[in-house]
Amino acid sequence: MGSCHALCFLKQLRWQMTKTRSITIKNSQKESSQDKIKEIVFLIRKLMQGAELYTKELNKKHSITAAQLNCLLALYENGPLPPSQIARHMMVKSSTVTGVIDRLEQKALVTRERNSPDRRIINIQLTASGKKLAEVAPPPIQQRVIDGLQRLSSRELNQIIQSLTKLTEMLDVQDLKVV
Repeated sequence: MGSCHALCFLKQLRWQMTKTRSITIKNSQKESSQDKIKEIVFLIRKLMQGAELYTKELNKKHSITAAQLNCLLALYENGPLPPSQIARHMMVKSSTVTGVIDRLEQKALVTRERNSPDRRIINIQLTASGKKLAEVAPPPIQQRVIDGLQRLSSRELNQIIQSLTKLTEMLDVQDLKVV
């Protein structure tokens, strides 16, 4: 009977050690998951702060917003354009461009021109000041992202798309209209 007790004790001890090891592994995986979550949140905050810093510097040095710079650069690179074309270049809605153009016009960086026989068609054109600013302003942050993404493989791009899609769904902003 003593050997049976010893054998049962060893089996129970082995089971207990396996259970303890399993709990330890699960706890370390949980800690690892928590560390990863913290890292993701930290990186998102870093991206947001970087964009905010870029916008503040742009406003401080040139008295324009990132959207206004994108508009100026679209006109600088393509010449006079109707607002709908500017919106396509900026990857925003036409209604957003109207406000941007209004503010750039107030700053005497663009003008609205009605050159066609159809007076409803308006082209937006850079002024000399607008052209000068477009030549010296830093590249928009959006362009830096595009340049970086173009260096990635198709597999890497798909991973980013999947991850960002999951994040937008988690935040319940997948249906939010981007302006």
